[in-house]
Amino acid sequence: MTKTDYQFADFLMAVSDSNKDFVTQIHEMLTQDGYKIKIEPKANGFLVSYAHPKNKRSILNFVFRKNGMYIRLYGENCNKYADILNRLPDSMVKQIEKSGVCKRLTDPQACNPRCPMGYDFFIGETHFQKCRLVCFLLLVDGESAPLLLEMVGREKDERG
Repeated sequence: MTKTDYQFADFLMAVSDSNKDFVTQIHEMLTQDGYKIKIEPKANGFLVSYAHPKNKRSILNFVFRKNGMYIRLYGENCNKYADILNRLPDSMVKQIEKSGVCKRLTDPQACNPRCPMGYDFFIGETHFQKCRLVCFLLLVDGESAPLLLEMVGREKDERG
């Protein structure tokens, strides 16, 4: 069996027309700073990851689910852009609320010690301690796209 190398254009063809501009902006922002893209086929579509050129750590993934395309932002520096988090619409805050709690933050004995630490942050007066794998797994739509673009830009800048 031969391995197929997928390109950004292949992924973009799978993206809905309403999200193509957003995806293209994210792609250009990250690749201009040297982030490396990895595209893999999955059951519901492609999994697209962007990794830092030096430390190889992912900043985000695009994933497809039955109800649309999601972005998984690894928001290691989320406390540094609380101004954006405080402007998130209720629909995005509800997605974060539904995500799993980080057991390493709440009860270190309850989780695998090799599991990466989650995020401890506030949105308004609400305190969140969420798992890094699902915390910022957010549906991309017309309402969320501009804020997600800001969040990605700030996370990229904070990582250097």
